Amino acid sequence: MTDDDSVPISVRLGEVVPPEDPEDWTRPLTWVAALGMLAGPILTLAWFVAAPPTDTSVALPATFMVAIALTAGAAATGATQVGVARAFTATLGAGLFGTLVVIMLGVATAGERQVGTASPTLAHAFVAAASGLAGAAIGSVIAAVVAKLRSRIVRFFPAFLAGAACALVAVAALMSGT
Repeated sequence: MTDDDSVPISVRLGEVVPPEDPEDWTRPLTWVAALGMLAGPILTLAWFVAAPPTDTSVALPATFMVAIALTAGAAATGATQVGVARAFTATLGAGLFGTLVVIMLGVATAGERQVGTASPTLAHAFVAAASGLAGAAIGSVIAAVVAKLRSRIVRFFPAFLAGAACALVAVAALMSGT
């Protein structure tokens, strides 16, 4: 065995020690990223448990709020990242994750299965999720543009504002077609 200094001592002694956990839950930014991914789903769960929608003909304020929460959470998650590629992928990934969970909550709380039409919870979950994902997609592009700025708050707001505007327009457009 050689005493090569480029090989860590733990490997030379035969014991491989795993690297430090990159998702250290004692760090505040890890919590911001986690809560960012769960903002839309938490709001959706509260809405569907407390006062589920009964009609699919009009967008409810909660439909807009869930879409905005998905966008805000994605922008907050992206703002925790340093670098263009990481900010882009974290923002878009958080939006995709939140979208998936919101739709799963819509399915889980749909109650009876309907033939030919979606239940109100699933319809509103889909509209909010699709709109929030559209906002997260726009926000991810903006997050990549502002990723090199120093302040996380300054990186958050442009991505959030552009994404929220897109999400609001998308909810209105999707609900006008029903």
